[in-house]
Amino acid sequence: MATSCNLNRADRVGFAASFLCALHCALLPLALAVLPTFGLSVGGWVDIDQAVTVFATLLGATTLAIGFRRHRAFRAWALLLPGLALVWLGAFSPLHDHGMVHAAVMTLGGLMIAGAHLLNLRLTHAAAAARATP
Repeated sequence: MATSCNLNRADRVGFAASFLCALHCALLPLALAVLPTFGLSVGGWVDIDQAVTVFATLLGATTLAIGFRRHRAFRAWALLLPGLALVWLGAFSPLHDHGMVHAAVMTLGGLMIAGAHLLNLRLTHAAAAARATP
């Protein structure tokens, strides 16, 4: 069984990574539009959307499964599953053209995943506090 410290750390990493992913997805179209103005190109950049989606899925499912064993609440899953569905749709469907719809879908999905990690962290803390009080 994972320690509370490791679970908290994993949820914090998941929250930060998901939030940064959402920020990346929201701002990348703007950056792509502005970079040529400064004479910069983006040719040759590696597309990592699919790899990050798989990582987010594994981290989210693992931390929420461990958290669920402690707090027994489905609310975090109610954010994680639609968030994952959105990022999988954005990364592995025809929406993966890096247009505005792709950016919106990935941003919303990333924010939902970040919210799931944050909620899982809070639920885990609340469950630990409830067990600690007589």
